[in-house]
Amino acid sequence: MLLEARNLHIGYGDAPAVWDVSLEVGGGEIVAVIGPNGAGKTTLINAIAGLLRCRRGELRFDGADMTRINAHAYCSHGIALVPEGRRLFAKMSVEENLELGCYLPSARSARAQSLERVYSLFPILRDKRRQPAAELSGGQQQMVAIGRALMAKPRIVLFDEPSLGLAPTVVDAMFEIIARVRADGAAVLLVEQNVLKALGIADRAYVLEQGRIVAEGLPGDLLQQPHIREAYLGV
Repeated sequence: MLLEARNLHIGYGDAPAVWDVSLEVGGGEIVAVIGPNGAGKTTLINAIAGLLRCRRGELRFDGADMTRINAHAYCSHGIALVPEGRRLFAKMSVEENLELGCYLPSARSARAQSLERVYSLFPILRDKRRQPAAELSGGQQQMVAIGRALMAKPRIVLFDEPSLGLAPTVVDAMFEIIARVRADGAAVLLVEQNVLKALGIADRAYVLEQGRIVAEGLPGDLLQQPHIREAYLGV
């Protein structure tokens, strides 16, 4: 397995948020984590990205123990995050935001090639590359956030609620792009509230509720479970 999390416990101060969570992502897989607001999905993905320290448990990436290394070293191992809310620098241009993703020497040496890849994936960004990020639509800003992650030449991309705040027509295109990220060679860990869209592109999925994994399996099997159908599909 490319990414392995075993019995992770994560919290904020004295408040626990995630208990005893285990999951794995293989090379070339799309794995979804679904669940309601407040379930701990963002906490979990931030810990896997190195932004939060795990209190207990083990996190391994391609066999390397990640639980005690510094946060800035996660990127050099091939882990990139597309954060909830995009987190762009509003006054910087589109291209300047993209270039922040290739600050590592290994990625910077391929800057021109990576930029061309991003612009081929998102042609509208080429046209707007000199504009401040603040002037873009929500969907275009999400494209910049994804492009910034791809500039790091990652082996796995972590997506935190990529459809949040986007128009329905844009959401469809966003999930097509996530599938293309996998087709281009990177594994994907997708945290998402849009259950049908997430399960529609995932190879496997986990259900996180109140900080714990309560179900896991193939998307089709999860969609047949009465609890999943009632809680997330209103059926």
